[in-house]
Amino acid sequence: MEQTPFRAKHAVAGGVAVVVVLVAVLVGAGVVAVDSGTQDRPDAQANDSAGSSEAATVEAYENATVVATSERTAGGDRANFVAAYAENGSELYRNDSHLVYNDVDPVPGERATVEYVAAERLGPEECNAETACWKNMFERVNMSTGEVTRIYTYLTSTDRGQLHDMDRIGPDRLLVGDIARDRVFAVNTTTGLVTWEWQAQTDFEFDSGGPFPRDWTHLNDVEMLDDGRVMASLRNQDQVVFIDPERGLDEEWTLGSDGDHDTLYEQHNPDYIPEERGGPAVVLADSENDRVVEFHREGSAGETGEDAEWNRAWTWSDDALDWPRDADRLPNGNTLVTDTDGGRVLEVAPNGSVVWSVEVEGGYDSERLGTGDESANGSAVESNSGAMGTSAIESPEATRPPRIGR
Repeated sequence: MEQTPFRAKHAVAGGVAVVVVLVAVLVGAGVVAVDSGTQDRPDAQANDSAGSSEAATVEAYENATVVATSERTAGGDRANFVAAYAENGSELYRNDSHLVYNDVDPVPGERATVEYVAAERLGPEECNAETACWKNMFERVNMSTGEVTRIYTYLTSTDRGQLHDMDRIGPDRLLVGDIARDRVFAVNTTTGLVTWEWQAQTDFEFDSGGPFPRDWTHLNDVEMLDDGRVMASLRNQDQVVFIDPERGLDEEWTLGSDGDHDTLYEQHNPDYIPEERGGPAVVLADSENDRVVEFHREGSAGETGEDAEWNRAWTWSDDALDWPRDADRLPNGNTLVTDTDGGRVLEVAPNGSVVWSVEVEGGYDSERLGTGDESANGSAVESNSGAMGTSAIESPEATRPPRIGR
């Protein structure tokens, strides 16, 4: 159901409709938004010559794990893909037709269909600009047939990075984490009009986070909550923030603080767990700390009390975990972890044991089909019994190069 709190607060100026394509030029950062409607695009089809698997039946995708990669390289070039793996680890589907893949989400009511964010680099002439750009795409694929549908396209300067997350919030509405302009916005994919936005610069100083304007917030994840608020991950500020569409940033709910690396260190893909499933809680990949963590919001007067605060309730890591970027709480209580530099996707039980894994290099986001979107049907942990590797976390600053744009 489409969320109603996002009323039309502003429309993108300068929109020109040409046949079915609406082009809207956004002032600043060399950004151009293009809405192409829902139509098939031949250039988005799975590239059979590059290793796409023979189409599997819909039944084969039961409990399959879908993974999108954004760090995989071959011969020095990016070689990323979105792929599906069966319970036995065999590959059911692969599409490597784009340069980079980031967020991937299941489509409700569909057994073998997902939507994902992908990107391509374009030259200045293709971007109609003086510099190169990223062509960010939101696409849907039926993996059992290979049919790909382009839903939305958004261009950003290569100096500002490709988009990491777009979430569907209605039949023709997307919530977009705009890493290039340090904002969150809602867009109507039929008209191309931006109906709501929040700019990080309204609440954060430019001397926080990363270098401004190139990679200031590295806003890498957005999520619409059931209560109408928006949760967003500001990686370079080491914070997960909560935004009321009408009133703006809810500072009392902010998780983490800039430079407080004992709490969070350049996190990815936080998922919110509401009160009815043991929350309020947030489970996420604490990437630079090489761990997966869950925080509970606790206080004597409940989560809304003045003394309420976020406390770490569960932590998981092992000797192999290396820069994880996604963690989803599954309905069975286990956690699906995407271990980017560790080259694997794994399922971890509350006690810390690994119950399933598959080798995947450079994974960014993973989804277990049939369990709902991200942690939508998962519950908060009850104790810290699964904590592992929490006694001494070595500071990565001395051993790792900076990850600008990742």
